[in-house]
Amino acid sequence: MPTINPNQLDAEALYATLLADVKAGLAGVSDVAIVGIHSGGAWIAERLAADLGLSARCGVLDVSFYRDDYAKKGLPAEVKPTNISFDVAAANILLVDDVLYTGRTTRAAINELFDYGRPARIMLAALVDRGERQLPVAADFVAAHVTVQKGQALVLKRADDGQFTLTIDHA
Repeated sequence: MPTINPNQLDAEALYATLLADVKAGLAGVSDVAIVGIHSGGAWIAERLAADLGLSARCGVLDVSFYRDDYAKKGLPAEVKPTNISFDVAAANILLVDDVLYTGRTTRAAINELFDYGRPARIMLAALVDRGERQLPVAADFVAAHVTVQKGQALVLKRADDGQFTLTIDHA
């Protein structure tokens, strides 16, 4: 997959690519549930679940208490409750994040998921993979690979009408 210029990111086109890949990848998989990582991953997960007819099996994780930098950074201003209303045990979970970066958020999400039961399988989907992994984590489904400058962050935003945009912010 080629690397895309971060200034030319069309979040809606990336979402359409991700949806098509996930739909094909989940064909024939039973007992699927979708879990999004707050906040951008949760927005994508909700939309994927609606588009795939899985809204009843969609959950949201806030990994704030599971992060390995919790003691260093403290709690973010907006801690949201985790909401998983289905049985995680033996389910095939599609874990969704907006931007895959170091892998630490993914690790925290997997740790939290296991507090709810032992899934049969966890697959990872991300709208964008910006590389620079610190842990051995790879997405099963990713719409684009992007390189951004050090000190910059890719930020997913959702408009009132549900449309996605990606911006580059200075961290």
